Amino acid sequence: MNACVLYSGGKDSSLMAVILQRLGYEVELVTVNFGTFPSWKAAAESASNLGFKHRVLEADKKVLESAVDTIIQDGFPNNGINHVHLHALEVASLNYDLIADGTRRDDRVPKLRLNQIQSFEDRNHVQYMTLAGFGHRTIEDLSKRLFTVKKELTSMKNNSDYEIEIRHMIGEREGEEAAFNIFPEHVQSRVIGWRENE
Repeated sequence: MNACVLYSGGKDSSLMAVILQRLGYEVELVTVNFGTFPSWKAAAESASNLGFKHRVLEADKKVLESAVDTIIQDGFPNNGINHVHLHALEVASLNYDLIADGTRRDDRVPKLRLNQIQSFEDRNHVQYMTLAGFGHRTIEDLSKRLFTVKKELTSMKNNSDYEIEIRHMIGEREGEEAAFNIFPEHVQSRVIGWRENE
């Protein structure tokens, strides 16, 4: 069975990749990109450092535009990011039988409802796997055992989350201050390699 992990280069999606690999799956790390900004570069570097194949899947720019419209109207990103995430899953389902991501139990976004997950799996004849049983502290503990992680203020160059292309498009439309108001500065963790004892 061919499997992919929607990959940002962070601890959560990296942990999911390791779990699937150690269960015997052929795993490819995938970053979905809408063609507005090369947000996939940080994820590609992290994937390479861990020895995983990485692939960029092109997505429909109109979906990103619609998500940005929603985010600007709402004044917060949750609904728009969920819209983008569901589209990313649909794009991945065209190429893989199992699609996974690093969404954990206490994430607020992206987060699909149970009926959305069931509909996605049934319509596309795929399996969808997350870290829904894992909380933040557990992920932190497991990640420390496996990875070398770099924590720094998020930027357009060190992050491959959906936020980056959304932020870029908001900046182009509304200005950098509007993008910063919706996505305030925060610390981002990115996996840069295995722990030395691995």
